[in-house]
Amino acid sequence: MVFFHSSFTWKHWVGLVLTSLAYWIPYKQLAEMAKPTYTDDGELLDGGFDMSTGGICGYLHDVIYITCFVQITSIISEKFWYSYLVIPAFGAYKLFGLVRGILPQGSEGVEEDEKTRKKREKLEKKASRAKFVRTRNK
Repeated sequence: MVFFHSSFTWKHWVGLVLTSLAYWIPYKQLAEMAKPTYTDDGELLDGGFDMSTGGICGYLHDVIYITCFVQITSIISEKFWYSYLVIPAFGAYKLFGLVRGILPQGSEGVEEDEKTRKKREKLEKKASRAKFVRTRNK
């Protein structure tokens, strides 16, 4: 803001506020997850969430890293703001995988030909047989 004062517009202020929120919200959520809980007499009940695990904790760290990247690189070009599209794109990818797992596959009503049926039955028969292991007796 000090060096580029002449080219600093209202869009930059909005970007600064949005990226500050993108830092603050995940940071507060991570801080709340990591906070230990104690009993009334001061004994430690839970040491807090392990920050090295994946899941939501990893996603929150990714949001912080992407925000840092966008803030630093937007000094070079405003086109780096499009990097923020990675976050909703990844969310859509994860949601698509979740929805695809819930929906039926549609291959249940497909008729199989004679050759495929016999091969499947042969494999099922082979799998259902008892397996014996030879051992050496001394």
